[in-house]
Amino acid sequence: MSELAEPAEDEPGTEEDREAGAGSGILRVFGRQLKRFRLRAGLERPAFASMMGYSASTIAAYEQGRRVPPPRFIDQADEALDAGGVLTEMKEEVARAQFPPFFRDAARLEGEAVGLHVYDTLTVNGLLQTQAYARAVFRMWRPSLDEELIEERVAARMARQAILTRPPLVHMSFVIEEAVLHRRIGDEHVWRGQLEQILLVGQARNVDIQVMPMRRGEHAGLAGPFTLMETKDGRRIAYTEVQSDSRLHTDRPRVRALEATYGTLRAQAITPQESLALVEELLGEG
Repeated sequence: MSELAEPAEDEPGTEEDREAGAGSGILRVFGRQLKRFRLRAGLERPAFASMMGYSASTIAAYEQGRRVPPPRFIDQADEALDAGGVLTEMKEEVARAQFPPFFRDAARLEGEAVGLHVYDTLTVNGLLQTQAYARAVFRMWRPSLDEELIEERVAARMARQAILTRPPLVHMSFVIEEAVLHRRIGDEHVWRGQLEQILLVGQARNVDIQVMPMRRGEHAGLAGPFTLMETKDGRRIAYTEVQSDSRLHTDRPRVRALEATYGTLRAQAITPQESLALVEELLGEG
């Protein structure tokens, strides 16, 4: 099979491909470099695909920037094609393309944060989710996501959780609506596993988890969820998101207002110890 027989470079991807980040600059750059090294090695696409254990169509999607290659593939391809580290140097940027477009900038800042404080209203925060819970959440998205894209998103979400234990430890706090703990996303097994995960993470020295009880008559967070981040250079940033419409706020008046809101939320919520006791109580009732 000749190179001319390969799919055209402007071959359209699926909607899921585009949602995964297809067309983003780093994926196009990575794809061009991957193809350049493959051709330099004298390998046609089917032969390279067989060597790597992937289908030729998947390799085509990587080369055309329509799919996000996993880190393991990048490492293997760099070695197999004698790319001298050119491909692996792009691994971190390529990995960020796994996130939905609206979250990529926030994901970069989150990964660099030295302080992180989160208020959630509908689901358990992604940094606290189990794989099963995250998978159940993504399967509820509409329009529906392709199963392969769901697995990419789950893997990206799990990778974010490295911040929980990376040195030096990042000070993190979470305020979660009590209703979130009662919402049984997925089946009973998924729900119980998620509550157990909250208990586990909540015992870490650098993590405080608080629950906002449904019976509380005063509530500072009725305007919705948000995240506060502090970077190592001292910048304070707020992130808000609703219906896949997200914003990063850096202006001090806006960030200061959300910081004040979060401080009040923590005062209104039950203590971390009481919160973990409530989670244990729910597990016992379930």
